[in-house]
Amino acid sequence: MTHDIFENTILCKNCNRKMEKVDILRNGYILRAVICRGCNEKIIHPGDEENYNKFINLKNKEFSVKMRLVGNSYAVSIPKEIVSFMNNQKRTVSEFDKMVKLCFEEMGRVSLNFGDKDGKNARIIKAREVRVVKNNRPVLHARQFYDSAHPEKNQNKIYRSK
Repeated sequence: MTHDIFENTILCKNCNRKMEKVDILRNGYILRAVICRGCNEKIIHPGDEENYNKFINLKNKEFSVKMRLVGNSYAVSIPKEIVSFMNNQKRTVSEFDKMVKLCFEEMGRVSLNFGDKDGKNARIIKAREVRVVKNNRPVLHARQFYDSAHPEKNQNKIYRSK
């Protein structure tokens, strides 16, 4: 039987204080860590750090997949590399049989969210502001707001300067 090093009390090497367990969020990935409140020394769980590096490598890869017509819908295959990685992250295969959230984010971009077990907390909110300047004078000002949970609130406003 293997034991996790983070199940034990960890003392800070600098000030010899007991370190507190915390979760760190990086790029949507949760890493277990311990932190010393005295000197802010931080240790990230080695297994989580290894998995995070695998996640970053997968995230930086671009996959070319085919889109196929299946009945009245289109299907896109998800590369085995991605599914295997997700299965190894404490998820069971049965979770992939459940419904996922598909959002049309913007022109040319669709997101697929495996999200929470019940899918209720899967939500994308974006706000973007663009200003176009010509000859040191503002010509165009645009504001965009996107909410996947409430598409009726989505807004695109364009202001033209005189």
